[in-house]
Amino acid sequence: MERTKVVIMGAAGRDFHNFNCLFRDNEKYDVVAFTATQIPDIENRVYPVEIAGSLYPDGIPILPEADLEKIIRDHDVDEVWFSYSDVPHSYVMNKASQVIGWGPHFGVCSATRTMVESTKPLVAITAVRTGVGKSQTTRYVSRLLKKLGKRVVAIRHPMPYGDLAKQACQRFENYEDLDRHQCTIEEREEYEPHIDNGFVVYAGVDYERILREAEKEADVILWDGGNNDTPFYKPDLHITLVDPHRAGHELSYYPGETNLRISHLLIVNKVDTADPAKVEEVIETCRRVNPGATTIKCRSVITVDEPKLIKGKRALVVEDGPTLTHGGMTYGAGWFAAKQAGAAEIVDAKPYAVGTIKATYEKYPNAGAILPAMGYGDQQVADLQETINATPADVVVEGTPIDLKRIITVNKPIANVRYELEEVEPGVIEKMVKAVL
Repeated sequence: MERTKVVIMGAAGRDFHNFNCLFRDNEKYDVVAFTATQIPDIENRVYPVEIAGSLYPDGIPILPEADLEKIIRDHDVDEVWFSYSDVPHSYVMNKASQVIGWGPHFGVCSATRTMVESTKPLVAITAVRTGVGKSQTTRYVSRLLKKLGKRVVAIRHPMPYGDLAKQACQRFENYEDLDRHQCTIEEREEYEPHIDNGFVVYAGVDYERILREAEKEADVILWDGGNNDTPFYKPDLHITLVDPHRAGHELSYYPGETNLRISHLLIVNKVDTADPAKVEEVIETCRRVNPGATTIKCRSVITVDEPKLIKGKRALVVEDGPTLTHGGMTYGAGWFAAKQAGAAEIVDAKPYAVGTIKATYEKYPNAGAILPAMGYGDQQVADLQETINATPADVVVEGTPIDLKRIITVNKPIANVRYELEEVEPGVIEKMVKAVL
């Protein structure tokens, strides 16, 4: 039987999961390549045979998305499956229009058919856009579960930017585990807060294997989603964050709109810093589009460990990288913290950016005067350090969830920003979590 030739368009995450769920060991299909975009330097690797399965004795090449037309023509591809997240609906259809013009069918994979079922109660936390507050919500829910006497294990959406075979199933319990797995800044931003709160985190590539390992030590599984992707696991309680700072994006970004439509609990976050009219607009959208869900308002409470370092000073604000890049934001918690603490000036790092950081500003001009904490590899970490040190500021206001001092050496004091979820009307989340248990 002639196998259907497939390309999976991805960004080292959802693409691998879709392959594992729908195409691995499926003799009807021949996946000739993954394509990669969004994340720097993740292409030109191979999806390893150890995970790809017996149908792919040489593994599967991961090639640049820029070469998609050539790949389609060289391999006479039949189908192309779009498998990454946090892009406008128009972007998906632009890609579809290109692909169907070149000949193949174009598709997106089902959210529910790619959800693996757990033997334990599972709470999934997702969003309609990157940078809405998933991680703080995961911390909030994990603390609720801990208070209820439950053993909690968090499973984080994939960020496999290194050796994929070694990253098939990763377990993080302490900082030594982060060093051993050579985690990037982006990975540390997601794992460290869970470790700080005393919880084990799993991540990697093979998400059914990861789930089965996590179930061995958990009473409850928490899915900590990435970007605005749909859950990899079937949730008993699905929570989605909605951002009034980007009102309207909940209906115009893929696949965030899917999360909006299928969730049990919708959290309109950051209501303390958003335009009240936009808050009401988003609440109305939630109730209209998903009337069966519970919709609540939450604050994102921002604190600084040493506000005296900021008052009256020239501040360089460093924010979470994905929030400022494909998340499309121009500010984050660090910017608000610097303003609230009385910074005399927010210093623009762009004129002092070097190498890959300079290239990031050119690709994502929306970042404005804020420095995205990019660190997908050693060179980018070095460029980040050089940019910080060259910027004429008195203090670094760090709005990332980690302590950059563990990774880089800078010539300025650092004021660390923290942000935590707070319900406007307390008790709703705990009630819904208890119902799951």
